[in-house]
Amino acid sequence: MKKYKFEVCAFTIQSCLIAQIAGATRVELCDNPLEGGTTPSFGLIKLARNKINIELFPIIRPRGMNYYYDEDEWKIILEDVEMCKQIGCDGISVGVQKLNGEIDSDKMKKLVEVAYPMTVASNRVIDATPDPFIALEVLIDAGCKRVLTSGKAVTAPAGVNILKQLVQQAHGRISIMPGAGVNSSNIQQLIDTTGAHEFHGSARVLANNPVLYSNTAVADSGNMFVADFQEIQKMVEVLELRN
Repeated sequence: MKKYKFEVCAFTIQSCLIAQIAGATRVELCDNPLEGGTTPSFGLIKLARNKINIELFPIIRPRGMNYYYDEDEWKIILEDVEMCKQIGCDGISVGVQKLNGEIDSDKMKKLVEVAYPMTVASNRVIDATPDPFIALEVLIDAGCKRVLTSGKAVTAPAGVNILKQLVQQAHGRISIMPGAGVNSSNIQQLIDTTGAHEFHGSARVLANNPVLYSNTAVADSGNMFVADFQEIQKMVEVLELRN
């Protein structure tokens, strides 16, 4: 029987540490949560690798908006993959599409080749394709081991019908990992409805700002998100009961 696993989407080193202590299986390390996640810095990846011993999968995505990249961006992606390999990451989370929105099969195969011995998970590029069922076969053929998807919906709970169909179509050839809006109040229903064995969530909350002085005229300070320990622990406990 397959083991149930939980992956935390972490945007800070603090969240990586929380994920490990709370019992998560893996960290998908990202930057820029408001853009859906982009490639984290070299320093963050390296420190995370030194600090945690659970699986570490940095996202490789040079920018937001879409998953179609020009030649310069493609070179950046390949360099970042090599960097992750040198640091000792377990794998990468990545996706590349064509101008028509379909998965770029050749580039995904190249990424699997370059990343080895790391494994490759496909990020939510499948949700940006015209046909997720065709896309799934392309990702399987490319050699990806896991697909993060919300079932082409805003959240995984809203995409349960497609998620269930993707799990059935995959038939153990690749892991379908529901993500987006996954929390302790719906993860049990997602397990029962989709048949998936891996789940993805950030459990993120706004971090408190410890700095006492704040200049309200400066608009670029932004917010910091950190993982909620108790929320991750609750989801991990649900999954552990199934193992």
